[in-house]
Amino acid sequence: MNKIVDKFNTIQSNIKKDKNFNKIKIVAVSKTFELNHIKPLIDYGHVHFGENKVQEAEIKWKDFKNKNKQIKLHMIGKLQRNKAKKAVELFDYIHSLDNQKLADTLSKSQSAINKSLKYFIQVNIGNENQKSGIPYNEVDAFYTYCRNEQKMEIIGLMAIPPNDKHTDKYFKSLSELNNSLGFKELSMGMSADYMLAVNYKSTYLRIGSSIFGERI
Repeated sequence: MNKIVDKFNTIQSNIKKDKNFNKIKIVAVSKTFELNHIKPLIDYGHVHFGENKVQEAEIKWKDFKNKNKQIKLHMIGKLQRNKAKKAVELFDYIHSLDNQKLADTLSKSQSAINKSLKYFIQVNIGNENQKSGIPYNEVDAFYTYCRNEQKMEIIGLMAIPPNDKHTDKYFKSLSELNNSLGFKELSMGMSADYMLAVNYKSTYLRIGSSIFGERI
């Protein structure tokens, strides 16, 4: 069997140890890798893939996705407003909804083409100046705005915790906030910490290098 598929199956086996396994989806982060490198996992039947740049995703996936309707594409990187229209056309999920102006543009763009995306609100869980995201104590108000004013389908929260060896604390905090808002989905955990994220009820794991190998 293909090496990429083997790595994917190892991750699946690890996740199966959790009692909520059937609720968990792996978003295979395929950014920087060409379609030929990703294809074995597509052929294996996997459908959830993550990209962090609209332009790269369009070149790589647009034609393929038009012919393969089962593919679900996830925008996991910082999204600029001037790329929002294109992102709405291409993606099915956006994990990085992080400000009101972006929400306004996305809502308008999806209405224009009669397409409904699923969104995660990105939370700046560690209050880091260099990171995007809604401050923890403003998430409730932002969610209410997106849901009521812009009629967006918000399905959960997303965060990238600080790299300070306190991941456990941040995952716990985000999971509790996610639960308090009544969300059933949670985008949390990457190659290095996905099992910890599973322990804190993450349902979407954004895993790249552990599947596809290190990026060049």
